[in-house]
Amino acid sequence: MSSAAPRWLPVALIGAGAAAATGFQPLALWPFTLAALAVLIDRIEHARTARQAALAGWLFGLGYFTLGNNWIATAFTYQAAMPAWLGWIAVVLLAVYLAVYPALAAFLAAWLTRRRGAALLPALAGTWIIAEYLRATLFTGFAWNPLAMAALGGFTRPGLALIAPWMGTYALSGLVMLLGGLWLFAWRAVQSRKWPVAAANAALPAALLLLPLHGSGGGVDGGEGRPAYTLVQPNIGQDTINDPSLYEGQFQGIARLSAPLAPGSTRLVLWPEGGLPDYLRPGYPQFFYNATTFGADPALARMRIGRVIGPGSLLLTGATDLVIEGNDVTAAGNVITALASDGSIRGSYAKAHLVPYGEYLPMRAWLAPLGLSRLVSGSLDFLPGPGPRTLDLGVYGKAGLQICYEIIFSGQVTDRGHRPDYIFNPSNDGWFGAWGPPQHLAQARMRAIEEGLPVLRATTTGISAVIDADGVVRQFVPRLKAGRLDGMVPPAHQPTLFARLGNTLAIGWAILLLGASLVVARRRGER
Repeated sequence: MSSAAPRWLPVALIGAGAAAATGFQPLALWPFTLAALAVLIDRIEHARTARQAALAGWLFGLGYFTLGNNWIATAFTYQAAMPAWLGWIAVVLLAVYLAVYPALAAFLAAWLTRRRGAALLPALAGTWIIAEYLRATLFTGFAWNPLAMAALGGFTRPGLALIAPWMGTYALSGLVMLLGGLWLFAWRAVQSRKWPVAAANAALPAALLLLPLHGSGGGVDGGEGRPAYTLVQPNIGQDTINDPSLYEGQFQGIARLSAPLAPGSTRLVLWPEGGLPDYLRPGYPQFFYNATTFGADPALARMRIGRVIGPGSLLLTGATDLVIEGNDVTAAGNVITALASDGSIRGSYAKAHLVPYGEYLPMRAWLAPLGLSRLVSGSLDFLPGPGPRTLDLGVYGKAGLQICYEIIFSGQVTDRGHRPDYIFNPSNDGWFGAWGPPQHLAQARMRAIEEGLPVLRATTTGISAVIDADGVVRQFVPRLKAGRLDGMVPPAHQPTLFARLGNTLAIGWAILLLGASLVVARRRGER
């Protein structure tokens, strides 16, 4: 910061960023988020230059992303190629990069308004929206924990997040920034002994975030024309999921959890990503089949799975397909496979938004010789699919398919030309300790609200859940428990404004806020 700034100020800004991240799951301490944003806004306003404002934003982001993404370090404990302590270095290095986006937002807001107080706040809200959109887009994107997640309430009370269909997640982040600014104004009013002003500025954000908003009941079970489901969480831990000696026992466990409740009942059966060790397609080298539960014949494996789900039922499961060139296996696909009870494959979807260093190693020719590796077992990189897809499953409806962390990308989860009836989101959250799974579930809830679509999440270790079109969690299996969920797929809403416009809507809100800030700045400059 400036030469006049206290030496402790950088530490205070890092601490404020960390405090802001406590507003996310699993802590959900949203008052800390608003207080931390008030600190950030104050420091940007008091910065002598836009560059100093950018440094304040970067320091804030360093704390924000280090604490919020601490679950990434846990992933390093489940592989042997790299030491576990490298996970914490990875968390900090990722935060060093991600903090560039809050720095960019702070720089632009300060530069556009010359740090004038009344104009700065809407400008920062607007630039924050743009920065979050860029963070989700550039270099494959990493959209984890946008600021809007602090506005999402409990399982049965989505709260202020219910306005996301008219704003989008990134614009909702801008609104949270505005609410933090009101708390700053409240603090300054207290210092000036303007108690009514202080009370009003403090009460409005609290009231908005505490409103008992429950939605319109879009997830009520029952009704004709909607498919029945059985959603399974097998609780297969990451420390055992890749052990071939345990494959058969794991399969028997998921089979028991998938048994029909009554003879002759038909339903959509949902298994998680990583829960099926079998290769389901023919034509692969024999070596790959030998390690699976059913040995050499993928047709027999499919028929056995068909007997598990029962006649007339349909399975959607995470699986792995191989890419063969000539006689060589060159890559893999992380896929969802639709499997009928007769063992036939009825369709598939390949994950499009792959995880760098998780599912493929960027710049492999340079990094592999240095000893770096993927976190997922195996030496084959996964290849991306073409993007969101709607799979028509006949009597089981039109399924939108998103694998694992694809669900965190606002505006990128559905095929807008072929709107689905629901989104199926299989995942393996066993990598990510205690913080990652509840944050992942929260972001799936936000997609449900934005798109007006129910989301069904099947995970290996939790948290598996059925989320209705208002973001209400209708059923769930807790983390680290084996269980199943049965019911009728909740109904979808009519396409929301966000479902029609996507992130064009969020950018529109950003432009509106920036325009308002420039008008205020100009009027203050004319006085």
